[in-house]
Amino acid sequence: MLNSANTRRQSSPQELLESRSARLVRTLLVPKGVAVIDPRGDVYTEESIGERLSVRNFMDELRMGGVDTGGHAPYGAKEKQAFANALDRALTRALLTRT
Repeated sequence: MLNSANTRRQSSPQELLESRSARLVRTLLVPKGVAVIDPRGDVYTEESIGERLSVRNFMDELRMGGVDTGGHAPYGAKEKQAFANALDRALTRALLTRT
């Protein structure tokens, strides 16, 4: 299990991590060059993490205002396949850069 203290101390650009925490990714991982994938196969990058946090914060504000935002679709075969594909691409990219 990752926690912010261990992640901050131990992560390096050679690593690939899975995380659902956009805040953790933005503050600790992406700035260090760590490749991060969420469970649905989305890859966090310097460009995408700011947008992800903005959308998350906006949705939080709507929910606090009483709006039913519905949430994510159930995690199923499509999401599992997207994660497997993203993981395969990231591992392939890592192997190619090592040679």
